[in-house]
Amino acid sequence: MHRHVASLVLVCALSQGCLSGGGVRPEPFPRPSSRSEPANIANIANTGSVREDLVDTATSLAGVPYREGGQTLTGFDCSGFTQYVFHQHGVTLPRLTREQYQIGHAIAAQDLRPGDLVFFTTVAPGASHVGVAVNQNEFVHAPSERGVVRIERLSGRYWASRFVGARRVIE
Repeated sequence: MHRHVASLVLVCALSQGCLSGGGVRPEPFPRPSSRSEPANIANIANTGSVREDLVDTATSLAGVPYREGGQTLTGFDCSGFTQYVFHQHGVTLPRLTREQYQIGHAIAAQDLRPGDLVFFTTVAPGASHVGVAVNQNEFVHAPSERGVVRIERLSGRYWASRFVGARRVIE
């Protein structure tokens, strides 16, 4: 009986994805290298500039610590980070990773542009981690408690094997 309850608790915790309330940590996030409101889908005339500004905002937050449930400059979890970055540019994203995975338009990895959302499976099946594309091979995100906001390569073994899709929120 105790084993069944423990398994049930684990399944419930894992189903929360990036915004987990049970201390679930993606295992293992790679170490740093050297280097719920409805969505407001933005259709902004000068998208190139907005995309660049959005990426500038996201990358400027490098070094901010991970904080479970965090959505402020004192610390971010992955979906809190993306929500905060987009909000700075007038775009409202839902709070949870799985909800962010439902907005905008699905795009192929080879069609990534700066500012697109990229999704990975880490703590649960399906989209459970999110970041912001910097270019076609880099993204910025807020990884686990042992991490800080940082830029990583989509082609890295860890991330490439866990990539589940990308969404375009700014048209």
